[in-house]
Amino acid sequence: MLLNRRQYPSWLYPVTKGATTIWERWDGIKEDGTFQDPGMNSFNHYAYGAIGMWMYSVVAGIGLDEAHPAYKHTRITPRPGGGLHFAEASVESVYGKVSSAWQVVDGKLKLNVEIPPNTTATVTMPDGRPQEIGSGAWEFESNAP
Repeated sequence: MLLNRRQYPSWLYPVTKGATTIWERWDGIKEDGTFQDPGMNSFNHYAYGAIGMWMYSVVAGIGLDEAHPAYKHTRITPRPGGGLHFAEASVESVYGKVSSAWQVVDGKLKLNVEIPPNTTATVTMPDGRPQEIGSGAWEFESNAP
């Protein structure tokens, strides 16, 4: 998986070279420490930045409800797997912070959700049972997939 892999090409290869931003090239700094191409080697480039959206919307499961824009009603549908044992993400909406944090412990999926005041959410665990909630901090648990 490109997300967990530390060898080139992957998302973590630049991290092993000290990256704190998304690079224009996954191998902007080569294994031997030299630059790939000094003339075209941005170390703050958004080309691969879509991984961020995938991580909060798919892995952490924070999603919009098109019938209630701007996170007035949020859908939380975490998707553990792919070698990941935990994830945490948040989105600053016009109503406040929406957050989802999950971890797999001893075969159980534990999910913590925060929903801003005057908003609602539908939380759907991997077992498929949706639950409607109001604002506040919530905890959920189910068998891990």
